[in-house]
This record gives sequence, C-alpha cells and structure tokens, in this order.
Amino acid sequence: MKAEIHPDYHDITYVMSDGSKFQTRSTMGKAGDVIQLDVDRKTHPAWIGGTGALKKTGRMERFSNQFGDLNFGAKKDEEKK
Repeated sequence: MKAEIHPDYHDITYVMSDGSKFQTRSTMGKAGDVIQLDVDRKTHPAWIGGTGALKKTGRMERFSNQFGDLNFGAKKDEEKK
C-alpha cells in the first residue's frame, strides 16, 4: 500500500443496546473508541424478535396477490399435468 493515502484502520468496540459488546476493525473514529448503538438487530422494528425475519409488505407481495395465478411462458400441456 502507498503511504499516506489510506485511512487509519484500527480496533474499535461496539456496544449493543442490550449491553453486549464486540470488537472489530474500522476506519471510523480513533483506535480504542467505544461506539454505543441505540438501534441494533434486537431493537429495530424491521426484525421481529431478533430472528431476522422481515415483514412481507411491498410491491412484490401486492403483485403476487393480484396476479399470482398467471403462468408466464408455461405451455397449455404443462399446466394440465
């Protein structure tokens, strides 16, 4: 690597909303910094109960509900099988 063109890459500690910690390397902050997270996988509404399952809402679901019985490119003989 060329000197003086890359950011400093150092160890930092993240503290989750439940108090658990993990250490990683980052260019954020300074070496030894502690970053307190207010929103993480255990508190963010996109995850349900921390399992990582996202709610199914949006264009694809609405399309499937409206046009779910269409078979694009399927031949008539294959549909009967």
